Amino acid sequence: MTAPQENVWLAAVRNDPDHAENYARRWRSLVAQGRDIHGEARLIDAMADRGSSILDAGCGTGRIGGWLAERGHEVVGVDLDAHLVSVAREDYPSVEWIVGDLAALDLADGAGERRRFDLIVSAGNVMTFLAESERLPALQRLRQHLAPAGRLVVGFGAGRGYDVAAFGADADRAGLRLEQRYSTWQLHPPADDFLVAVLISATPGDEAV
Repeated sequence: MTAPQENVWLAAVRNDPDHAENYARRWRSLVAQGRDIHGEARLIDAMADRGSSILDAGCGTGRIGGWLAERGHEVVGVDLDAHLVSVAREDYPSVEWIVGDLAALDLADGAGERRRFDLIVSAGNVMTFLAESERLPALQRLRQHLAPAGRLVVGFGAGRGYDVAAFGADADRAGLRLEQRYSTWQLHPPADDFLVAVLISATPGDEAV
């Protein structure tokens, strides 16, 4: 599968205006069925000190960031889709949810300085929704929002137009270094069908550039 030339999510919404609503409804249905939808969030929670600052990059309906906020973390969630963000705001009103583009991400604090996070998580195949031209800028922006010693955790499945080698090359160009690689959010050894990557800034102290 070749890399997408346009944002896959935006294309899906254009082709089906109910796409975002159906997506949100699916997750709520899984919760109603008693299904476990928080595997990614449990890993991030285990990696974080209590009260850590966490960015949920591509937060969707807030299932990861909302769960983490309920465990005492300071969470900000960003997603391109306004409907999904509205669902996150409804389900987790105490969390800061922002409609935004990861490829142009520029979050500022009250003093106008770039916000930086102890952990950034991008799960749910978010990276594979990006157009090819958006991938490197998104990774660069995420690196710039890392706190000193901060970590970026990315997970996505194979066969979605973004293979592990291409992702690794983009991460390297973005100034990120791969620290660990797994095949599941339960930290099974690397495999070809799914990537969970833990990355840090390749140049400590350079995150705010």
